[in-house]
Amino acid sequence: MNTMLRKSVLGIAGLAFTGGIFAGPIAAHADAAPAHSTKPVAVSVQGAQSKIDLNDEQLANAKAIIAATKKAGLPERAAVISIATSLQESKLENLGHLGDRNDHDSLGLFQQRPSSGWGTPEQITDPEYSTLAFLKGLKQVDGWQDMPLTEAAQTVQVSAYPDAYAQWEQQAADIVAHNWNS
Repeated sequence: MNTMLRKSVLGIAGLAFTGGIFAGPIAAHADAAPAHSTKPVAVSVQGAQSKIDLNDEQLANAKAIIAATKKAGLPERAAVISIATSLQESKLENLGHLGDRNDHDSLGLFQQRPSSGWGTPEQITDPEYSTLAFLKGLKQVDGWQDMPLTEAAQTVQVSAYPDAYAQWEQQAADIVAHNWNS
């Protein structure tokens, strides 16, 4: 082996060893994170993010989604997915029948359809009921906790615009982080 090649190999090996010495203690404690995070981290925010200012009604609906998620015994990630879905479907507004502007018979925070078995119009326009119905669908998605938000939401919602949910992930994560413990 020529001298230059030998020095390069030894230099790289030395850097790797030194890096292991310093990174080893950090890596050893990587799993020492608390079991329950106080701030939900967006798993994989995809693409450009949208954000809207929320009025009192929209904020109350977001808090109702969080309360229903807790009632269902699910973690913050489920609330993030639910709120992002509602932001896309209704901008967190509990929508009634919109006439010609309505997509079929879609109603409520999640634009669920009575004709598709989501419940009665009265149930679907109840924030707790509609959230629990959405979460019931989410729990049936294998691996929802680890998949991109837009994929989890789309699997439940079956939207004509499957990638649209991703744009709301950061705002949904921020809403949950701010309101989960309040």
